[in-house]
Amino acid sequence: MNTKAGVNKIASKQDINTKSKLRENVEAIVIAIILALFIRTFVVQAFKIPSGSMKPTLQIGDHILVNKFIYGVKIPYIGKNIISYKNPDHGDIIVFRYPEDPDKDFIKRVIGIPGDTIEIKNKKIYVNNVLIINDVGVHTQSNFIERHINPRDNFGPVTVPAESYFVMGDNRDNSYDSRFWGFVGEQAIKGKAFIIYWSWDSDNVGVRWGRLGSILK
Repeated sequence: MNTKAGVNKIASKQDINTKSKLRENVEAIVIAIILALFIRTFVVQAFKIPSGSMKPTLQIGDHILVNKFIYGVKIPYIGKNIISYKNPDHGDIIVFRYPEDPDKDFIKRVIGIPGDTIEIKNKKIYVNNVLIINDVGVHTQSNFIERHINPRDNFGPVTVPAESYFVMGDNRDNSYDSRFWGFVGEQAIKGKAFIIYWSWDSDNVGVRWGRLGSILK
């Protein structure tokens, strides 16, 4: 009887230890998931570049990290700032919810901030009547399109409303941006792109090693 009782007692302790370890593992997984969701929601998020609208700055297949904390802490899905730090500035590369389809994310460069007057004359960009010097944007086509046909090369002038931004792709002749669909609202902005952490060239089937770790400007 004593031996049997001893065996049962030992078995019970083993069950307790097993349950305790299982609980610890489950708790660790839950905490890891919560931390990952917190970081993704409020701190940093990874994105993949699917199109060439930001060439040559960003290539198709680049994987980037976006700082979601730099412009403040926002309530998820609503986009309202609960803590503000700074606002997007000229030249920032931002990721935002596409105004015409909020389920899609777009990435462009900020050209105009609230209060700016934007005008494009034969591909040249003027902000508050001042020509942008050393523009990072590139043009792949030499022809000019008249404004009554298409706003690509001749646009404006327009004034950027409060809490809104005028954005363009660096691939100026092949970017669907504010010239076509208007301004980006502050609440739609997810964050600022700051680094390329991975880049895959599907055409040549290989890693673009030279792009890894590149800081975006």
